[in-house]
Amino acid sequence: MEQLFEIDLHDYKAGDDVFRRPSARGIIMDDSGKIALVYSENEKYYKFPGGGIHQDEDKKEALIREVREETGLIVIPESVCEFGSVLRRQKSNVTPHTIFEQENFYYTCKVENQVVEQNLDDYEKEAGFVLKFVYPDEAIRTNSAYRSEDSFNEIMIKRDTELLRFIKAGRN
Repeated sequence: MEQLFEIDLHDYKAGDDVFRRPSARGIIMDDSGKIALVYSENEKYYKFPGGGIHQDEDKKEALIREVREETGLIVIPESVCEFGSVLRRQKSNVTPHTIFEQENFYYTCKVENQVVEQNLDDYEKEAGFVLKFVYPDEAIRTNSAYRSEDSFNEIMIKRDTELLRFIKAGRN
């Protein structure tokens, strides 16, 4: 898969351990040009649905599982197409002397015409994750105003905002 861009904070030391957590994320657009995004009602940001790939699953399985858990949307497996990846590297916010490295694999996909119940983790419930279909400009505007004391969240939002700009510009 082609790497679209990289975000590397270089806020770690050479020789630090590396913790890798690859993820799969969905780009789901409707006929009007709106994108299905996860909106945090408590933090006031948008992100692409998706998350970590478990050791026993492939990227496509993770994508289908994560989109369903976070949004309730059911991905049509045959519709999944590679879009590109974004590499994120920064100092871990959990483990000292460790680099957090996340290759985010983005896929375009279609979904069924039904929405089932979300299956959110505790931190996703606390953030108030809900599904919203919005135009890229609205999500870019909202995310550009987002500020957090948690730099980890800020980098995640920066990553998805850059991808929204990439999509809006019609690249890929």
